[in-house]
This record gives sequence, structure tokens and C-alpha cells, in this order.
Amino acid sequence: PPSDSPRHCELSTRPLNTTPNTSVAMTALLGSLAVLAFTQPPIGSLADRRSLLRAGSATALGSWLPQFMQPPGAASAARRLPKAAKGATNEVVRTVNGIRHKRMGGGDLVVSEMGLGTQRWGSGDFNAPDEATCLSFLDRAILEGGINLIDTAEQYPIPSTRAKPEGDTERIIGRWLAQDKARRQQVVIASKITGGQNVNAKNIIADCEGSLRRLGTDYLDIYNLHWPARYSPQSNWGQSLEYKQEVELYSGGRADFGEIAEAMGALVKQGKIRGWGMCNDNAYGLAASCYAARALGVPPPVNMQNDYSLINRRIDENGLAEASSPVHENVGFMAYNVLAGGVLTGKYLERAAAVDDPDQASAR
Repeated sequence: PPSDSPRHCELSTRPLNTTPNTSVAMTALLGSLAVLAFTQPPIGSLADRRSLLRAGSATALGSWLPQFMQPPGAASAARRLPKAAKGATNEVVRTVNGIRHKRMGGGDLVVSEMGLGTQRWGSGDFNAPDEATCLSFLDRAILEGGINLIDTAEQYPIPSTRAKPEGDTERIIGRWLAQDKARRQQVVIASKITGGQNVNAKNIIADCEGSLRRLGTDYLDIYNLHWPARYSPQSNWGQSLEYKQEVELYSGGRADFGEIAEAMGALVKQGKIRGWGMCNDNAYGLAASCYAARALGVPPPVNMQNDYSLINRRIDENGLAEASSPVHENVGFMAYNVLAGGVLTGKYLERAAAVDDPDQASAR
């Protein structure tokens, strides 16, 4: 379909001028569905197809479409889930203060559809939120706002300084948790191990334990690779999807999918993490991680996290939605940078963004 065509297929019917004996329906087939449906070989006679359309029913029309195009019912969808799944990723489990809480992966992790991003909490930026402001964010979001997801990393804050080193963001969250022991049960904490060459079995264990100490907890809910061990264009924070074969040589000597899955599986078995996943990766990385985990008999990843917003849909272009579907790998998705660096707030409509903008007042 054209690049500006709708991305999702939908059937809708609206009866017009109905009488007791007849019903005329308007059926809308959006996006690629229209192309696919009517280029398939005809099934049944022309009279049969006209009869279905005269019935004015999307369900009737769906029965004529090829089997692979028909949306499954709830029972059918449940049968197609992986055997070990407790449910479908992204299904709404509950609503808290107006915020939907959804299943992350196929297990028992349930996260709010919005979360607290913490990359710059306590950082060296002149306009970064200080600790008091960060604690107020946590109070408002977790204690009052229906949010339970906190996304952090051992590498945060960014940028860091000698006075405000990496790990300080986790320490801020840990001090908030320490104010009331009941708070740990109210949150889902996702942290990350620094990626690239730092990722190996030994460091996965050691860095996880470092995050646990800084957070003051004995388990993480989700433990992600901040970016892949291997070379991947997606690890460039979504800036380009071009794969450069000359760069893949830098993947040599890195931890493979089996080593990573085995180490993450050990952490799950020890009760130090509830689930694991990856950031700044792609459909290949997700599928390979899932296959490696199954081959080793350890829990597969539950989460993928990527740069994603209304103006950045690059991750959609490499098949991640298909790979993470409940009927395939059943893996959840966490988006970061959803306001596109502030562009979607409208703050740059009157003043262009600039790395070296000397006007600190406008930057605040």
C-alpha cells in the first residue's frame, strides 16, 4: 500500500435504509486489506459473494475472505498463544486512576501504559530535575496517578559528571523506595545493563547486583540490555536502519544470544529478576533471543524497548510488530522518547532547538 495509507485493517458495517426484508450495508476495507481481499482467487460463485454483501454483515464478509486474513475470535486467539503464556501481551488487566495496566509479555508482569522515564534525573545538565523534584515526580505518578512503571538504567543519569556519576538515578529511586517498604510492591522497575562489549555472562550477573544495591531492593522486575552486544543499526538509537556489513566485524568476540539468555535465565531462577529483554534492538535480535532461550530451556524475553513516537516509526519498519505479536513471540513493547525530544510539545515552534543555545532561560 502507499506509504500514507492506513496501517491497520478494519471492517465496519453501517446499515442504510433498512427494511424488514432487506439490509444494505456500507462496508469499509481500509489500507492493504482492500488490495489483498480482492486480488485473491474467487471463492464460490458471484451470486454467493453478492449474497454475503447483501447480508450487510462484516462477519459474513469475513467468512468469504481467505483464512489467514480473518481476525480470530478470543477462543481461537487463546489457542494460538505459546503454551506457557498466562495471557497475551498488551491485554488490559486492570485500570487504576484512569490509567490502563497491561500485560508485559506472556507472564504475570503488568505495567501501566505510561511510565516514568528517568534518564536525566539528577544529571549534570543545568536544567535537569534535582533529587527533590524527582521524588515529587514519583509521589505524583506512583502514589496518586495510577502509574507503576519506572524505567531506569545503571548508566543514568545522562549526562553524568564526577559529582553526579552513573548510578545516581538508581540511588535517587532507591531513596524514595526506602521511605516506605510498601512502595516496592507498588512499582514495576525496569533497569538496564550497559550494552556493547560490556554485555557478557559475568557482567550481566555483576551489573544486575550493582543495580539491586543502588535501588535497595532484592529483585528487578525487568532487566534489559541497554543496546545489543552485537553490532546492529538499531542500536544507533533509531537514527538509521541501514545495515553496514563493514561494521559488523565489530560484533566479533561479543556475547552471543545463547550466553545472554543463559545468564538472564540464571537471574530469573535466582529470583533476582522477574523478566528480561532488550533496548535499541530489532526483530532479528528479538527472535534470535527467543529461540536461544527456548533451546536452553530458560524464560524468553518479555520486553523490547525502542525510540518510538508519532514522528518516528522506524521500529515498525523492521518487522518488530510481527515478531512480538501474541501469536508469535508474545513480547511486550516499551517506547521511549515518545515526545520526540520535546518536538511534539510545540516548544520549538517559535525557537529552533540548538545544542549550544546560550539562552538557559529558554532551555528551561
